[in-house]
Amino acid sequence: MELKQYLIEKKRVIDQALERYLPECGGPAGDLIKAMRYSLFAGGKRLRPILCIASAEAVGGSQDSALPAACALEFIHTYSLIHDDLPVMDDDELRRGVPTNHIIFGEAVALLAGDGLLTEAFRLMCSSESLKSVSAESIVKVVELVAEAAGYKGMVGGQVADIQAERKKADKNLVDFIHTHKTAALITASVVCGGIIGGGTGRQVKALRAYGKGIGLAFQISDDLLDVEGDAEAMGKPTGSDERKGKATYPSLLGIPRSKEIQDKLVNEAVEALNIFDDKADPLREIAYYIVRRKK
Repeated sequence: MELKQYLIEKKRVIDQALERYLPECGGPAGDLIKAMRYSLFAGGKRLRPILCIASAEAVGGSQDSALPAACALEFIHTYSLIHDDLPVMDDDELRRGVPTNHIIFGEAVALLAGDGLLTEAFRLMCSSESLKSVSAESIVKVVELVAEAAGYKGMVGGQVADIQAERKKADKNLVDFIHTHKTAALITASVVCGGIIGGGTGRQVKALRAYGKGIGLAFQISDDLLDVEGDAEAMGKPTGSDERKGKATYPSLLGIPRSKEIQDKLVNEAVEALNIFDDKADPLREIAYYIVRRKK
């Protein structure tokens, strides 16, 4: 398959759906919605929603049935970036080559824009559109899964550990905790949600979970490596920020060569987990390799 064309097409579908789910709006809440849309449409790979759709299709489900949950996952990812960039967190001024949300709209509105996206994500997952093609039982499973991945047991817990580990000596167990919670948890949830929505069997969902965990950790290692070796212009943000902030990362703990070895092993194991699937899972296989090759 041609991955580049696949990603372009899926991104187009997702962007159209995001426009429908979060349209421009005036009135007293107009500035808040403008701030929400600013970060939502400021670029990005749409990796999490694409993974959700690809997983649904891998088990024989449809793209349309997965779209509400897929877009909800992008809402959550975007909210996390807005909050991550705030002065109280990482205090970043650039994201995807443009000023971060709080630089444009101020800290209060940026904070509330993130809150708005997070809350709207759960409304969207439970919406009548979702229930048209997915059973209520499956929706409940998806909501529980995403809430766990985004909350203190997942992304939020990882963010706290990440902040508290700055400029301190960290061991591999702590770095693993940060990466598997802050980044890999939501990526894994994206994959598993697609499998559930698509009507996958228990065996298929278990395989997708193994795949998601592997690529989720590999993705964060890739981010760490790009911060050391990447091109700032291509990434749309300065490199070397992890070292300046004393972040606990794989390269800082184990070095670049060893980090790449671990990343390759994770990707290969993730692809092997898909052996029970036919060629409908080829997009998932190609995305795993893309994670290692990407430049931003």
